Amino acid sequence: MAKAVYARGILLDMDGTLVQSTDVVETVWEEWCRIHSVPVEDVLRICHGVRSRDVISQVAPRLDVEKEAERLEALEIKYSSNGACIPGADKFLKKLAKAPWQSWAIVTSAGRKVALHRLNLCHLPLPEQLISAEDVVKGKPDAEPYRTGAQRLNVATADCLVFEDALAGIRSGLAAGCRVVQIGEKEALHKGVWAVIQDWQQIKVAIVDKQYKLTISE
Repeated sequence: MAKAVYARGILLDMDGTLVQSTDVVETVWEEWCRIHSVPVEDVLRICHGVRSRDVISQVAPRLDVEKEAERLEALEIKYSSNGACIPGADKFLKKLAKAPWQSWAIVTSAGRKVALHRLNLCHLPLPEQLISAEDVVKGKPDAEPYRTGAQRLNVATADCLVFEDALAGIRSGLAAGCRVVQIGEKEALHKGVWAVIQDWQQIKVAIVDKQYKLTISE
């Protein structure tokens, strides 16, 4: 069954939504946990979709959070040597990038260096607006990241469509007042999710009167 929605702005998560990076993220955290003797299960339970500095603050507040966040960023770049995007993500972004006007942004919990590195590895178009870990005071699941994305586009959050794979990001988008489409998993991770798709091959986008018309096949 297909359903359509119109949006004036599109806000996209990166890891697990556009880029297949879950294995790399977990490998990096596993190495970091070995270095600091932190139970890896404590980290993997909360790390997906969350800024590294926020995870560190929870599991190892005794450490220098900013220093360790930089260490993790270096490890992420080290291990991200091959790029693979979620099926259909490249075609979807290229469609957005070819529009006569740009009203889309990437809103990620990754640092800016890591985000640009992964997007370039996957040969994905770069947005005019990239909201990364450094751009907000409070990360996902707080509403600030997606509110910031909407503000950068000069679009009301109610007119934005968010694409997310992680519960923290879904909560962030919903808290900001956006409609949220979940990518991955067969069942919705939150009752507020508007639609669930497995990958970008289930969605078509058209430009209609300075709006995006998105048709989703669930």
